[in-house]
Amino acid sequence: MNKTDKLVAALLGLLLAGYVWHSFNESKKASEAQAQYLRDLAEWEKAHPEEVAREKAAAAAKEKAAAPAQTSEARPSGSAKAEKPRPPERLVTLTNAQGKAAFVFSTRGAALKSATLFEFATRAGERGEDNPPLSLDFSSAPALALDGVDGLAPDADWSVKELTATGVVFAAGTVTRRISVLDDYRIGVEEDFGGARAASSTKLSLGVMQRGSKDGILSIDSMLLEGEKPGVRHWDEEAPLQGYLSSGVSGGCSCSGSNAAALLSPTATQSVPGASKWIAVKNGYFVSALFGCSENPSGFTATVARDVSAKEYAPQSVAAAAEFKTLGAKRSYTLYVGPKRQSLLWDLGLQDVMEFGMWRWLCYGLVWVLNLFYAMIPNYGVAIILLTVLVRLVFWPLTHKSTIGMRKMQEIQPLMKELQAKYKGNPQRLQQETWQLYREHKVNPLSSCLPMIVQIPVFFALFVVLRGAVELRFAPFLWIKDLSQPEALGAASWFPFFGGLNILPILMAATMALQSALTPSAGDQRQQRMMMVFMPIMMLVMFYNFASALSLYWTLSQVLSIAQMWWIRKKYGTPAGKKAVKDGVTVPDAVEMPQTRQMRRHHS
Repeated sequence: MNKTDKLVAALLGLLLAGYVWHSFNESKKASEAQAQYLRDLAEWEKAHPEEVAREKAAAAAKEKAAAPAQTSEARPSGSAKAEKPRPPERLVTLTNAQGKAAFVFSTRGAALKSATLFEFATRAGERGEDNPPLSLDFSSAPALALDGVDGLAPDADWSVKELTATGVVFAAGTVTRRISVLDDYRIGVEEDFGGARAASSTKLSLGVMQRGSKDGILSIDSMLLEGEKPGVRHWDEEAPLQGYLSSGVSGGCSCSGSNAAALLSPTATQSVPGASKWIAVKNGYFVSALFGCSENPSGFTATVARDVSAKEYAPQSVAAAAEFKTLGAKRSYTLYVGPKRQSLLWDLGLQDVMEFGMWRWLCYGLVWVLNLFYAMIPNYGVAIILLTVLVRLVFWPLTHKSTIGMRKMQEIQPLMKELQAKYKGNPQRLQQETWQLYREHKVNPLSSCLPMIVQIPVFFALFVVLRGAVELRFAPFLWIKDLSQPEALGAASWFPFFGGLNILPILMAATMALQSALTPSAGDQRQQRMMMVFMPIMMLVMFYNFASALSLYWTLSQVLSIAQMWWIRKKYGTPAGKKAVKDGVTVPDAVEMPQTRQMRRHHS
């Protein structure tokens, strides 16, 4: 870092410190002013009890006048006909033929109130009476609720006309809705509006998704059919939703610690236009997606509810309703309510719900291989180990060549130092002689970088896959209860610090330091020793609260890399010893190298 960079960094640090100090003072002043105001108000009320009593009496009289008066004429008499009571709600439970899911429908709106997914437990551990199957609760925003049809409220009372083991027909006035529970968490819907009209557009609810784990996501995705950028569109690309689905962006970050989110509304609603092939509401592992519509939605309305118990803004749940511009005589569509499992979503054309990003094609392959190994040995910890071994085998030739290249670079360092001393006043000649030295010893200085560059996409793909794969949810392995979360050993008892004790990140840092020590280096030994300390500590801090599946992969990958380096040392030998450190570079003892023409010319 040069002087200019250091100056800029120092100025930015001072500005940040000044901003934090200013925010703290402003918050402190506001709190003190509010406290003083309350004290003054209490003293005034104490000194003027008569005026306070008059104000309270006036407010009570105003409230009483605003309430509807119930006179004897307004009360229903014995001869008058009382209002017809609303029929009781009837719930219909349908289970798909595979026995994987049960869906509960209500006569209030002919809507889906909940879905029970029998493959998934509510919390970590074996499913049983104390750990029932996961239930997705849509009661706050029932899926399939219809809004905008004249004379038909979203919670209108429908009647059950037909009922079978896997289907039901609801009717309300001239409108009928036929619902069929299909395989793979699908619900097929056919609607006949029977000449009903709509005031403008109609809306169809997709339900609501609650935030899961502390680092879980909430999102609304859609596949655009038109516009400047047709294709998949995630919440982070939606300007109207960005501030509500990103913690802190909507006025949440409170540097002074005050209750900043209390000033925000508990819910926020936004309309997002755009003709779409499908729309999906999802959290970290599950999704409710509308697709296969006979009439494509013209957009959707999103409702985001914040966590009212948090001081800083944080989204707690998100709901969506698809919008349709017209109301034809009939409409059909499919609703998927289930896990974000690639094998299922791919067949439905919803693979982009996975949100794998720019490395999605690589992620698809990794998920497929992971599940292939799981099918062979049904434990995802073992599957991750096998996947790690496979990745190391694929990159073995590259890493082998890179390690050999680094050894050669280390061996020719004495000759490099001679060239640097001989031509230190002639950079152009030094560059020519250096490249000639590389050619004679068949050394490629870039060979050590190639394996790392090639592995970067694989690492990022594995990072995305292992942190969000529904297969790893509550998947146990050895002492790990949930591969999708940190180990958190003793978090509530003997190790409450940092969220609990995580062993794998510590092992990862240790193996990283050992790998760095074994890696041949042709550079400054002081820098290498610094990296041996700095990099493991940095990675330990970064990975400490990541999913344990990621730490398992990275630790095992480094162990295999160490084994590879040990094998190369055993096969090709190591320098006999180290003579001294000259100009920051360790010069090895006599190393057997052929005397080339370039070397003889250097020593002459």
